Amino acid sequence: MEILDKKKHAIEKFNCGNEALNRYLTVQAGQDMRKKLSVCFVLNDDYTRDLIGYYTLSSFAINADAIPNTIKVSAPRNYSKIPATLLGRLAIDLKFQGKGLGEFVLMNALERAHDASLKIGSLAVIVDPIDKAAEDFYSQYGFVKCKDGHQMMLAMKTIATLLN
Repeated sequence: MEILDKKKHAIEKFNCGNEALNRYLTVQAGQDMRKKLSVCFVLNDDYTRDLIGYYTLSSFAINADAIPNTIKVSAPRNYSKIPATLLGRLAIDLKFQGKGLGEFVLMNALERAHDASLKIGSLAVIVDPIDKAAEDFYSQYGFVKCKDGHQMMLAMKTIATLLN
């Protein structure tokens, strides 16, 4: 996987079946990268130039009181926010769905987030599932719901175990 390059990657043909995720890739991803708000990573078919999938990562802070009880936090009690990594978007083109590529893309995102956490503090990866299917997908990999709502998280300690 590599960083999105709008000149190199055929993003205009990408269709994951969700207009908001398609539009983000074609309209917003480049702007977010230029503004240092997130980085978009893509999986590209080098032969056909088809974009298989993408995800975004950015820094994030979660309210300490939103962290699920199953995730132990050793931060001092006066920390109101805890550093995390946001997996903001993850999408696979319809042509490639059902082939295990979602798992491949997710594992790449988790590995990248874990590697970054060794240099910059991050307790967990946070996701905000777009629908029930996405929530079920993330649950398969151990993501648990946060106390304050729709977001889910996976602790870096768990990610380290998944990657080994």
